[in-house]
Amino acid sequence: MQHILIAEDDPNIASDLKLQFQREGFEAEIVFDGSLAEKIILRKSFDCIILDINMPGKNGLEICKGIRQQKVTTPVLMLTAFGEVEDKVLGFDSGADDYLTKPFFFKELLARVKALLKRRTTQPETPHVIQVDTLVIDLTAKTVTRNETPVKLTAREFEILTTLAAAKGSVVSKKDLIRKIWGTVVEVNTNTIEVFINSLRNKIDKHQPIKLIHTRPGFGYFLNHNHEA
Repeated sequence: MQHILIAEDDPNIASDLKLQFQREGFEAEIVFDGSLAEKIILRKSFDCIILDINMPGKNGLEICKGIRQQKVTTPVLMLTAFGEVEDKVLGFDSGADDYLTKPFFFKELLARVKALLKRRTTQPETPHVIQVDTLVIDLTAKTVTRNETPVKLTAREFEILTTLAAAKGSVVSKKDLIRKIWGTVVEVNTNTIEVFINSLRNKIDKHQPIKLIHTRPGFGYFLNHNHEA
């Protein structure tokens, strides 16, 4: 039985989510305080973590950032009452794997959780290194460097970057990225891809004389040291 932690400060929402997940065959545990949630996550093993951004003690962003610094790789889905792109970027930068804006239907939350769990269990380990110009991606160690300087990426950013790198300069459409990263179970807006690409550009290409992440308008994105490719 897969074990889910629900960190939500609204007792009614938390209890309802726990009950619905249990009906779906999951073991669910709830916690109402952010500081306590972080302690529990570092002490116990979960298959997925649902974090509300607005939590007393520590908010969801602080919790996620803290557990990632402690090398906790458990998938994290962030619940937020905000719909602004900037808020989504903050969530992804803190280490979240996905987000869902309130209010939401449990059916969509369940689908997203299942997609995270499926990707975690089926994602293969490949002992390869991909290099594009001065960008080096170690697929085994899950690390990225540019000009030998470490680049800190979220799990989702890493997946998108490796997908582009694996295409070897060919254009990858937004729909193909969504299908590859999120699968067909969850409906993801193409705006989400734009958020990730902008974040990747800030981390990979900012202040670099050679830009590697490019857009082909109307088609998608590609990774290449030659802008004309």
